[in-house]
Order: sequence, then C-alpha cells, then structure tokens
Amino acid sequence: MTSSLFDTAEMQNDAPRPLADRLRPRKLSDVAGQDHLVGFDGQLTRMLDDKNLSSIIFWGTPGCGKTTLARILADHSDHHFEQISAIFSGVADLKKLFEQAKFRRQSGQGTLLFVDEIHRFNKSQQDAFLPVMEDGTITLIGATTENPSFELNAALLSRCQILVLKRLDDNALEKLLARVENDIGHELLLTIEARDVLKTLADGDGRYLLTMTEQILTQKEALDVDGLMRIVQKRRPVYDKKDDSHYNLISALHKSVRGSDVNAALYWFARMLAGGEDPKYLARRITRMAVEDIGLADPQALPQCIAAWETFERLGTPEGELALVQALIYLTTAPKSNAGYNAYKAAVKSANETGSLMPPKHILNAPTSMMKDLGYGDNYQYDHDQENAFSGQNYFPDDIERQEYYNPVERGFEREIKKRLDYWSKLRDKL
Repeated sequence: MTSSLFDTAEMQNDAPRPLADRLRPRKLSDVAGQDHLVGFDGQLTRMLDDKNLSSIIFWGTPGCGKTTLARILADHSDHHFEQISAIFSGVADLKKLFEQAKFRRQSGQGTLLFVDEIHRFNKSQQDAFLPVMEDGTITLIGATTENPSFELNAALLSRCQILVLKRLDDNALEKLLARVENDIGHELLLTIEARDVLKTLADGDGRYLLTMTEQILTQKEALDVDGLMRIVQKRRPVYDKKDDSHYNLISALHKSVRGSDVNAALYWFARMLAGGEDPKYLARRITRMAVEDIGLADPQALPQCIAAWETFERLGTPEGELALVQALIYLTTAPKSNAGYNAYKAAVKSANETGSLMPPKHILNAPTSMMKDLGYGDNYQYDHDQENAFSGQNYFPDDIERQEYYNPVERGFEREIKKRLDYWSKLRDKL
C-alpha cells in the first residue's frame, strides 16, 4: 500500500501533531465505544479476519471514530489507498481518481477510496461511483454524519454496507482519557468532579474531548470545575436545522407530547432551543400537535397554542419562550385524541375514491324555476323546525351508503360529543 493523506502528519516525526491525531488507534481493539463493530464478533472484525473488504458507509455523529476506522481498514488492506473530502472535490477529481484506479486494476491492484462527508456529493456525483464500484475498480469507504437513506442515492446504498457508529458514552470517553494518561505518564490534574464535567462538555465527541484535554496538559495544579471552565469551552450541541438531528429532535418532542410525558417534552424543547432552533418553528409544530393529538378532547388546546404563538410574536426572545412552554405543558397534560385527524384522513380517502358524485337533490338550493322542476330542494326538512332540531335526512350522495369517519374517544370533551352522536344515531334509526 502506498502512502496516503493519512500518513502526511507522520512523514516528519518532529512535526507537531495534535493529541487526537497522535493517539489515534491503529488496530480495531483500541477503538472506543464501537464494540458492536470492532468486538470479537463485530462486522469489521469478521471482515478483516476473512480478508473480504467490501464497500462501506460509516454513519455517525462527529468524533465517534469514522475516520479512524477508515485508517485502520486502509492499514490492513493490500489495496492502493486514496482519500478525498466531498467538500473540496468535484467531478474532475473523481474522474482522475477513477482513471488511475482503472490503470492499477489492469496491473492487478485494487483501490480503496475513502470519501469523507460523502453526503456533500450531489446526485450526479454519487452516480459516478456506480460503474467503478460495480466492476470492482474501487472499494468505497464513505463517512457521513447525515442519514444515508435521505442523503445518498438508493443505487449507491445498495452497493454498500451501512455501518452505524454510536455516540461515545461515558465509558468510551473515559477510555480515551486513560489513553492520554498512558501517553503523558501520569494522571490528568483534574478533580473527580472536573473530570466528569470534561466528559460532559465533550457531548459524545471523542475528538473534541482530546482537543479540550490538550489545553489542560500544561497545568501544574489540579483543576476544579471552575478552573476547568476558565480554560475549555462546552461543545455546541450537534444540531443543524436542515439535518437529521433536527428531525430526530422534533420527532422526540412530538412523541413525548403524545405520550403525555411533560418532563421529556420540556427536555426536547430545551434541547432544540439550545441548538439554535427558531422558536417560531416550534410554535408552529406545537400548534400542529394540538389539532393532531388532542383535538376536541380538549377544545382549549388550540386556543392555548395560538395565544402562546401570538404572545411570542409580541414579546420575542427570551421572554416569549415561556408562553410556548406553557402551551407545551398544557398539550402534554391534556386528554389525547386523534379522532379528528383520523376522520379527516378517512374522509379524504373516501372523497378520492368516489370522484364527482353530486349531493342529493333535496339539499340543493333551487334559485331558478328549471332547477325546481328538476327536483332541487324537494322535501328538504329545515332542521331547526324539526323535533329536537334534528331531521335525520341523508346528506351523502345518493349513490353511496352513509359513512362513519369520526369516532370520538371516551376522554375529555369528546366524551360529550360522543353522547350527542350516539343520541342522533338513535333518532336516525327510528326514521
């Protein structure tokens, strides 16, 4: 295997190297937090043992080990190795790499191509990989922080194994700190509380943990929490309003409301705000929850949300967020019903299936004599003039049977609605 960009930092032993690069694992057993892939029976372990390296897409959060695993696979492969970043490369770069790979293949050597941030390539660029992967010219290792099923072409995904890397937990981060201490020859000068805070600040990102740790190596005395916070900075949460994290968190918020877990709902709401989410987006989604998951089980749910939205518009940040919190708590603790939501879906389905059927003539107005002669309005019964203000007439098209879309639940105000519907149904049966 020839040298690659991975080896650049090691070409001059005297060159300064970041701690994260200096301590990068060189074998699978040293990789922290990914035992499901690198353990005794892990997928990558079996792949290397069988010497059967296939194309792979690594999907995981920043700092979980995607690049490290690619380096290890490269070191254990007899393929020529190339690395590119989708951020800085285009079609011309790919064509050049593929031509060189085809030449090597003719000489009996395969090419292992690592593409960092592969989701940055557009559809046509992703399509360019297909023929060279199909004929074995290259073996692809892609790394992405985005959901591959959303960002990568189906044809490309079908030619790769998708391996999901986990966010580093406390044990994995502790393993990295132990590796630092082994490298420097002594324990880090941190109190137990400060060591825990350091891991919390890393937020599951191993690379960021080592970057922060490097900043405290020159300290002569043990740092407590306050001393640590004067030196390092908390990692900003992994959150982009356009990426997978955005949809994961709004899904968690919505399902927490639906599940009546007020504390979980508040947590995910706060997480989204901490990540920079627009409160107006949250106001809109909370309002949607009111009509989808509470509905008429509590008719005040929707007005609460509208009032909170308007309050936020008037007060702005940060005072207005409290109004949204109040609406969120109201929704989460309200009785739940999706009867209206289901009724609408059923009605839409029925409307699409029945096409252009006319209403029955007896409920049509007859503003002209011709329409009267055609029977428009004949025998219409004005409900207010009927006993119980209910005529029980048919309001569906004549060519379909009466449908039942709305089935209110026995919760909240919908319990009262159900009583009315049952009462009218009994009156209708007597006609």
